[in-house]
Amino acid sequence: MQLPKISIVTPSLNQGEFIEETVLSVLSQNYPSLEYLVMDGGSSDDTLKVLEKYSDRIKWVSEADKGQTKAINKGLRLTDGAIVGYLNADDTLLPGSLWKVAEAFTRHPDAMWAVGKCRIVDWQNNEIRKPITSYKNLLLKWGGFPLLVVTNYISQPSTFWRRDALETVGFLDESLHYVMDYDYWLRLYSRYSPVFIPEYLATFKIHPSSKTTSTGHRNVYIEEERRVIRRYSNSRWLLFLHDVHRWFMTTAYSVVNRKGV
Repeated sequence: MQLPKISIVTPSLNQGEFIEETVLSVLSQNYPSLEYLVMDGGSSDDTLKVLEKYSDRIKWVSEADKGQTKAINKGLRLTDGAIVGYLNADDTLLPGSLWKVAEAFTRHPDAMWAVGKCRIVDWQNNEIRKPITSYKNLLLKWGGFPLLVVTNYISQPSTFWRRDALETVGFLDESLHYVMDYDYWLRLYSRYSPVFIPEYLATFKIHPSSKTTSTGHRNVYIEEERRVIRRYSNSRWLLFLHDVHRWFMTTAYSVVNRKGV
């Protein structure tokens, strides 16, 4: 099997507590056709020491930028892999993930993007929110575009797409700060159906400073999410179902957070 080149971009800003684990999760894949680029926004913590430690194995840039989405796009423009994806500086790839991604795209040469499962972990890498993960896995296996309008069941760290798709649908929307990934999945799905990889490819870390899980950001996040949905569907019914599902999931998150599951 001729392995496609895979390019991974990690946007980073003051994630020195987690970034070495993220970097090692990519490098330890031992995938021979890998391009890994860290786009740092000018961190003032230990991030740069970590990046310097691995300078012989990764590419990295540290300079002031205009936010996470801008950094991801800038990184994608600097890469040339046939398959691309991005991994935030507090998330990780699971062992063998890139091999599974390469196999999926090789088996499905017409597929433009692929999605896999993702575990949710706390800051000590203990798996949490297992009921939420099981629910999302069910939707991931059986869902379609209308269901994606109702809820974002696709996990960003375990999603990859072809450069051909990037050139067709464009880069992430830099006006979005919370749901740029959701917008991108809707944009991709409006043209192409994804290949489902029925294995866990990555972990998504929940910790007090996580951007999209901060209570202070909740209302802004929800409003940005609704604004994105209107770009892809004018169905009042689907928007109503989205709002109902958002209420249901917010309640479910509150329950699992209290129980610590």
